[in-house]
Amino acid sequence: MEEYKREFIEFMVSSDVLKFGDFTLKSGRKSPFFMNAGAYTTGEQLHRLGLYYAQAINDNFGLDFDIVFGPAYKGIPLSVVTAMAIHELYGKEVRYCSNRKEVKDHGDSGILLGSDLHDGDRVVMVEDVTTSGKSIEETYPILKGQANVDIVGLMVSLNRQEVGKGGVQCALDEVSELYGFPTAAIVSMGEVAQYLHNREVCGRVVIDDELMAAIGAYYELYGAR
Repeated sequence: MEEYKREFIEFMVSSDVLKFGDFTLKSGRKSPFFMNAGAYTTGEQLHRLGLYYAQAINDNFGLDFDIVFGPAYKGIPLSVVTAMAIHELYGKEVRYCSNRKEVKDHGDSGILLGSDLHDGDRVVMVEDVTTSGKSIEETYPILKGQANVDIVGLMVSLNRQEVGKGGVQCALDEVSELYGFPTAAIVSMGEVAQYLHNREVCGRVVIDDELMAAIGAYYELYGAR
């Protein structure tokens, strides 16, 4: 596993973004883990988050693109910090763009924040996590409605690796198959569990044998086939 992935896993834990216990998800599933990217709140955390996204994007999609697009609302700061990090790490200038939930009809009007979109623009989308593909379902038509752009890929923080709406593939694979562009994550839940099993982070073992068994049982029920 790449060093930045190991660092990112510990970063999620130390930032209290990735938690372990007993959680009820929006889907109604009882999960032994939960990720809340809204817990990244400080300048240092957001700076580091952008660097991890930039490295993962470079590893998976390369740097031949023009726009980082983040769906509202959590994708808005992600698109900003990722664009900044790409410039910091690789010296490449890319623009950021996000959508509004409601169209603004005065001042800086329209449905987009940040850069306009132009025919031929190559776009990388960034999200925190994709569990159902709903946000992509909402924002993909917006992107295509603004200009004839080329989606280079979708990058998320964590691939939960559980079945999506179709009941067979994980949500990231469903999105890729439905829309025809590649998807990737900085880390997968499999990588997280393997790395954290019986490892101390911030002075405590994050995933002990009991919790590892609970994660395994969860994936027996909901893991992508």
